[in-house]
Amino acid sequence: MLPQSLRRALRASAVLLLAAAATLVPGAAATAAPAQAAAAGSGWNDFACKPTAAHPRPVVLVHGTFGNSVDNWLGLAPYLVKRGYCVFSLDYGQLPGVPFFHGLGPIAQSAEQLDAYVDRVLAATGAAEADLVGHSQGGMMPRHYLKFLGGADKVNALVGIAPDNHGTTLLGLTRLLPYFPGVGHLLNDKTPGLADQVAGSPFMTRLNAGGDTVPGVRYTVIATRYDEVVTPYRSQYLDGPDVTNVLIQDRCALDLSEHVAIGILDRIAFHEVANALDPARATPVSCASALS
Repeated sequence: MLPQSLRRALRASAVLLLAAAATLVPGAAATAAPAQAAAAGSGWNDFACKPTAAHPRPVVLVHGTFGNSVDNWLGLAPYLVKRGYCVFSLDYGQLPGVPFFHGLGPIAQSAEQLDAYVDRVLAATGAAEADLVGHSQGGMMPRHYLKFLGGADKVNALVGIAPDNHGTTLLGLTRLLPYFPGVGHLLNDKTPGLADQVAGSPFMTRLNAGGDTVPGVRYTVIATRYDEVVTPYRSQYLDGPDVTNVLIQDRCALDLSEHVAIGILDRIAFHEVANALDPARATPVSCASALS
Protein backbone atom coordinates (compact mmCIF):
# COMPACT_ATOMS: atom_id res chain seq x y z
CA MET A 1 0.00 0.00 0.00
CA LEU A 2 1.35 3.42 -0.92
CA PRO A 3 2.21 5.53 2.17
CA GLN A 4 -0.30 8.32 2.75
CA SER A 5 2.49 10.88 2.89
CA LEU A 6 3.61 9.98 -0.62
CA ARG A 7 0.08 10.15 -1.93
CA ARG A 8 -0.36 13.62 -0.43
CA ALA A 9 2.93 14.72 -1.97
CA LEU A 10 1.87 13.44 -5.38
CA ARG A 11 -1.45 15.26 -5.18
CA ALA A 12 0.29 18.46 -4.14
CA SER A 13 2.71 18.16 -7.06
CA ALA A 14 -0.14 17.60 -9.49
CA VAL A 15 -1.98 20.67 -8.20
CA LEU A 16 1.12 22.83 -8.59
CA LEU A 17 1.75 21.60 -12.11
CA LEU A 18 -1.85 22.17 -13.10
CA ALA A 19 -1.66 25.67 -11.68
CA ALA A 20 1.52 26.28 -13.64
CA ALA A 21 -0.17 25.03 -16.79
CA ALA A 22 -3.06 27.41 -16.27
CA THR A 23 -0.55 30.26 -15.84
CA LEU A 24 1.20 29.34 -19.07
CA VAL A 25 -2.02 29.66 -21.07
CA PRO A 26 -4.14 32.20 -19.15
CA GLY A 27 -7.70 32.19 -20.41
CA ALA A 28 -6.73 30.13 -23.46
CA ALA A 29 -9.73 27.86 -23.08
CA ALA A 30 -12.30 30.57 -22.47
CA THR A 31 -13.51 29.97 -26.00
CA ALA A 32 -12.76 27.25 -28.52
CA ALA A 33 -11.03 29.52 -31.04
CA PRO A 34 -8.36 30.95 -28.69
CA ALA A 35 -7.78 27.46 -27.30
CA GLN A 36 -7.18 26.01 -30.74
CA ALA A 37 -4.93 28.92 -31.69
CA ALA A 38 -2.80 28.38 -28.58
CA ALA A 39 -2.57 24.67 -29.29
CA ALA A 40 -1.68 25.18 -32.95
CA GLY A 41 1.22 27.36 -31.83
CA SER A 42 2.50 24.36 -29.90
CA GLY A 43 2.23 21.97 -32.84
CA TRP A 44 -1.27 20.57 -32.45
CA ASN A 45 -4.67 21.64 -33.74
CA ASP A 46 -2.87 22.46 -36.98
CA PHE A 47 -5.55 21.82 -39.60
CA ALA A 48 -2.92 21.98 -42.35
CA CYS A 49 -1.26 18.84 -40.93
CA LYS A 50 -1.37 15.83 -43.22
CA PRO A 51 -0.92 12.31 -41.83
CA THR A 52 2.10 10.36 -43.01
CA ALA A 53 2.44 6.77 -44.16
CA ALA A 54 3.96 5.95 -40.78
CA HIS A 55 1.05 7.56 -38.91
CA PRO A 56 -1.88 7.59 -41.35
CA ARG A 57 -4.60 8.53 -38.87
CA PRO A 58 -5.04 11.84 -37.03
CA VAL A 59 -5.33 11.64 -33.24
CA VAL A 60 -8.21 13.45 -31.54
CA LEU A 61 -7.69 14.16 -27.83
CA VAL A 62 -10.81 14.28 -25.64
CA HIS A 63 -10.40 16.09 -22.31
CA GLY A 64 -11.95 15.10 -18.98
CA THR A 65 -14.49 16.62 -16.62
CA PHE A 66 -13.58 20.22 -15.68
CA GLY A 67 -10.86 20.06 -18.36
CA ASN A 68 -10.43 21.82 -21.68
CA SER A 69 -8.75 21.34 -25.02
CA VAL A 70 -5.45 22.91 -23.96
CA ASP A 71 -4.64 22.35 -20.31
CA ASN A 72 -5.53 18.65 -20.31
CA TRP A 73 -3.01 18.03 -23.10
CA LEU A 74 0.03 20.20 -22.38
CA GLY A 75 1.99 16.98 -21.81
CA LEU A 76 0.56 14.37 -24.18
CA ALA A 77 -0.14 16.52 -27.26
CA PRO A 78 3.48 17.66 -27.76
CA TYR A 79 4.64 14.11 -26.95
CA LEU A 80 2.59 12.75 -29.88
CA VAL A 81 3.39 15.65 -32.23
CA LYS A 82 7.09 14.99 -31.66
CA ARG A 83 6.50 11.41 -32.76
CA GLY A 84 5.00 12.48 -36.06
CA TYR A 85 1.25 12.44 -35.40
CA CYS A 86 -1.30 15.01 -36.53
CA VAL A 87 -2.92 15.85 -33.20
CA PHE A 88 -6.16 17.68 -32.52
CA SER A 89 -8.20 18.49 -29.41
CA LEU A 90 -11.69 19.80 -28.88
CA ASP A 91 -13.69 21.54 -26.19
CA TYR A 92 -17.01 19.91 -25.35
CA GLY A 93 -19.70 19.91 -22.68
CA GLN A 94 -19.63 23.68 -22.13
CA LEU A 95 -22.18 25.27 -19.81
CA PRO A 96 -23.48 28.80 -20.49
CA GLY A 97 -21.51 31.37 -18.54
CA VAL A 98 -18.86 28.87 -17.43
CA PRO A 99 -15.59 29.46 -19.29
CA PHE A 100 -12.49 27.29 -19.02
CA PHE A 101 -14.11 24.35 -17.15
CA HIS A 102 -15.84 22.03 -19.61
CA GLY A 103 -17.16 18.47 -19.78
CA LEU A 104 -20.18 19.45 -17.68
CA GLY A 105 -23.02 19.33 -20.21
CA PRO A 106 -25.17 16.28 -21.04
CA ILE A 107 -22.79 13.57 -22.23
CA ALA A 108 -25.01 12.54 -25.15
CA GLN A 109 -24.76 16.11 -26.45
CA SER A 110 -21.01 16.12 -25.83
CA ALA A 111 -20.78 13.02 -28.02
CA GLU A 112 -22.54 14.94 -30.79
CA GLN A 113 -19.88 17.64 -30.48
CA LEU A 114 -17.21 14.95 -30.80
CA ASP A 115 -19.00 13.58 -33.88
CA ALA A 116 -18.89 16.97 -35.59
CA TYR A 117 -15.28 17.56 -34.60
CA VAL A 118 -14.08 14.20 -35.92
CA ASP A 119 -15.83 14.93 -39.21
CA ARG A 120 -13.99 18.25 -39.38
CA VAL A 121 -10.63 16.61 -38.68
CA LEU A 122 -11.18 13.88 -41.26
CA ALA A 123 -12.22 16.43 -43.88
CA ALA A 124 -9.14 18.56 -43.21
CA THR A 125 -6.64 15.70 -43.14
CA GLY A 126 -8.15 13.52 -45.86
CA ALA A 127 -7.94 10.48 -43.59
CA ALA A 128 -10.60 7.80 -43.62
CA GLU A 129 -10.43 7.17 -39.87
CA ALA A 130 -9.18 8.82 -36.70
CA ASP A 131 -7.83 7.51 -33.41
CA LEU A 132 -9.29 8.87 -30.17
CA VAL A 133 -7.43 9.33 -26.89
CA GLY A 134 -9.43 10.49 -23.89
CA HIS A 135 -8.80 11.15 -20.21
CA SER A 136 -11.42 10.43 -17.53
CA GLN A 137 -14.85 11.32 -18.98
CA GLY A 138 -13.04 11.83 -22.28
CA GLY A 139 -12.15 8.14 -22.36
CA MET A 140 -15.74 7.09 -21.73
CA MET A 141 -17.86 9.64 -23.62
CA PRO A 142 -16.56 8.55 -27.06
CA ARG A 143 -18.11 5.15 -26.48
CA HIS A 144 -21.52 6.81 -26.87
CA TYR A 145 -20.34 8.29 -30.17
CA LEU A 146 -19.08 4.89 -31.32
CA LYS A 147 -22.21 3.00 -30.25
CA PHE A 148 -25.06 5.36 -31.07
CA LEU A 149 -23.80 8.01 -33.54
CA GLY A 150 -22.04 5.92 -36.18
CA GLY A 151 -18.57 6.71 -34.89
CA ALA A 152 -17.35 3.15 -35.32
CA ASP A 153 -17.20 3.74 -39.08
CA LYS A 154 -14.83 6.69 -38.57
CA VAL A 155 -12.64 5.49 -35.68
CA ASN A 156 -9.88 2.90 -35.65
CA ALA A 157 -8.99 2.95 -31.94
CA LEU A 158 -10.13 4.42 -28.64
CA VAL A 159 -7.55 4.81 -25.88
CA GLY A 160 -8.99 5.68 -22.48
CA ILE A 161 -6.74 7.02 -19.71
CA ALA A 162 -8.46 6.51 -16.33
CA PRO A 163 -11.91 6.40 -17.99
CA ASP A 164 -15.08 6.02 -15.92
CA ASN A 165 -16.44 3.37 -18.25
CA HIS A 166 -18.91 1.99 -15.72
CA GLY A 167 -19.50 5.19 -13.80
CA THR A 168 -18.31 6.43 -10.45
CA THR A 169 -19.84 8.04 -7.39
CA LEU A 170 -20.61 11.71 -6.95
CA LEU A 171 -18.17 11.58 -4.03
CA GLY A 172 -15.53 10.37 -6.47
CA LEU A 173 -16.22 13.27 -8.81
CA THR A 174 -15.96 15.79 -5.98
CA ARG A 175 -12.42 14.54 -5.39
CA LEU A 176 -11.46 16.30 -8.59
CA LEU A 177 -12.21 19.68 -7.05
CA PRO A 178 -8.88 20.29 -5.29
CA TYR A 179 -7.17 20.12 -8.68
CA PHE A 180 -9.39 22.85 -10.14
CA PRO A 181 -9.53 25.78 -7.67
CA GLY A 182 -12.65 27.90 -7.97
CA VAL A 183 -14.84 25.25 -9.57
CA GLY A 184 -16.58 23.98 -6.41
CA HIS A 185 -19.61 26.23 -6.90
CA LEU A 186 -20.49 24.34 -10.07
CA LEU A 187 -21.68 21.39 -8.01
CA ASN A 188 -24.47 23.62 -6.73
CA ASP A 189 -25.64 24.43 -10.26
CA LYS A 190 -27.12 22.16 -12.87
CA THR A 191 -24.31 19.92 -14.14
CA PRO A 192 -25.84 17.08 -16.14
CA GLY A 193 -22.40 15.87 -17.18
CA LEU A 194 -21.71 14.95 -13.56
CA ALA A 195 -25.08 13.27 -13.03
CA ASP A 196 -24.58 11.20 -16.19
CA GLN A 197 -21.31 9.81 -14.83
CA VAL A 198 -22.73 8.47 -11.58
CA ALA A 199 -22.76 4.67 -11.56
CA GLY A 200 -26.23 3.37 -12.33
CA SER A 201 -27.43 6.57 -14.01
CA PRO A 202 -29.75 6.19 -17.01
CA PHE A 203 -26.90 7.32 -19.27
CA MET A 204 -24.43 4.74 -17.92
CA THR A 205 -27.06 1.99 -17.98
CA ARG A 206 -27.84 2.62 -21.65
CA LEU A 207 -24.18 2.98 -22.60
CA ASN A 208 -23.21 -0.41 -21.18
CA ALA A 209 -26.34 -2.36 -22.08
CA GLY A 210 -25.57 -5.15 -24.52
CA GLY A 211 -21.81 -5.05 -24.07
CA ASP A 212 -18.93 -2.63 -23.61
CA THR A 213 -17.63 -2.49 -27.17
CA VAL A 214 -18.70 -2.27 -30.79
CA PRO A 215 -17.15 -4.20 -33.70
CA GLY A 216 -14.38 -2.66 -35.76
CA VAL A 217 -12.75 -0.55 -33.03
CA ARG A 218 -9.66 -1.38 -30.94
CA TYR A 219 -9.98 -0.39 -27.30
CA THR A 220 -7.22 0.27 -24.77
CA VAL A 221 -7.76 1.25 -21.13
CA ILE A 222 -4.83 2.62 -19.10
CA ALA A 223 -5.57 2.66 -15.37
CA THR A 224 -3.75 3.36 -12.13
CA ARG A 225 -4.31 1.50 -8.88
CA TYR A 226 -4.10 4.86 -7.06
CA ASP A 227 -7.13 6.33 -8.82
CA GLU A 228 -9.22 8.07 -6.17
CA VAL A 229 -11.93 9.33 -8.55
CA VAL A 230 -13.00 6.24 -10.51
CA THR A 231 -13.06 3.44 -7.99
CA PRO A 232 -12.48 0.58 -7.88
CA TYR A 233 -9.97 1.13 -10.66
CA ARG A 234 -10.90 -2.18 -12.27
CA SER A 235 -14.33 -0.71 -13.05
CA GLN A 236 -12.52 1.25 -15.77
CA TYR A 237 -11.71 -1.93 -17.65
CA LEU A 238 -13.68 -3.00 -20.70
CA ASP A 239 -14.76 -6.48 -21.67
CA GLY A 240 -14.96 -7.62 -25.26
CA PRO A 241 -12.96 -8.43 -28.37
CA ASP A 242 -10.07 -6.15 -29.36
CA VAL A 243 -9.72 -4.85 -25.78
CA THR A 244 -6.43 -4.31 -23.93
CA ASN A 245 -6.63 -3.33 -20.26
CA VAL A 246 -3.40 -1.98 -18.78
CA LEU A 247 -2.57 -1.25 -15.15
CA ILE A 248 0.25 1.28 -15.27
CA GLN A 249 1.88 -0.18 -12.12
CA ASP A 250 2.34 -3.45 -14.04
CA ARG A 251 4.66 -1.46 -16.28
CA CYS A 252 6.35 0.44 -13.44
CA ALA A 253 5.63 -0.46 -9.83
CA LEU A 254 7.10 2.88 -8.75
CA ASP A 255 4.57 4.91 -10.72
CA LEU A 256 2.56 6.92 -8.16
CA SER A 257 0.14 8.62 -10.55
CA GLU A 258 -3.47 9.02 -9.47
CA HIS A 259 -6.46 10.04 -11.57
CA VAL A 260 -5.29 13.48 -12.68
CA ALA A 261 -1.56 12.88 -12.95
CA ILE A 262 -1.87 9.80 -15.19
CA GLY A 263 -3.50 11.93 -17.89
CA ILE A 264 -1.64 15.20 -17.40
CA LEU A 265 1.93 14.27 -16.49
CA ASP A 266 2.72 10.57 -16.73
CA ARG A 267 5.16 9.83 -19.55
CA ILE A 268 4.98 6.12 -18.76
CA ALA A 269 1.27 6.32 -19.59
CA PHE A 270 2.12 8.44 -22.65
CA HIS A 271 4.41 5.65 -23.89
CA GLU A 272 1.54 3.20 -23.42
CA VAL A 273 -0.70 5.51 -25.46
CA ALA A 274 1.85 5.59 -28.29
CA ASN A 275 1.98 1.79 -28.28
CA ALA A 276 -1.82 1.59 -28.41
CA LEU A 277 -1.91 3.96 -31.39
CA ASP A 278 0.73 1.98 -33.29
CA PRO A 279 0.80 -1.59 -31.94
CA ALA A 280 2.87 -2.83 -34.88
CA ARG A 281 5.74 -0.64 -33.70
CA ALA A 282 5.15 -1.00 -29.95
CA THR A 283 8.21 -0.89 -27.70
CA PRO A 284 8.53 -2.08 -24.09
CA VAL A 285 7.16 0.20 -21.37
CA SER A 286 9.02 0.42 -18.08
CA CYS A 287 9.99 2.96 -15.42
CA ALA A 288 12.66 4.15 -17.85
CA SER A 289 9.85 5.35 -20.16
CA ALA A 290 9.46 8.32 -17.81
CA LEU A 291 12.67 9.66 -19.33
CA SER A 292 11.84 9.00 -22.97
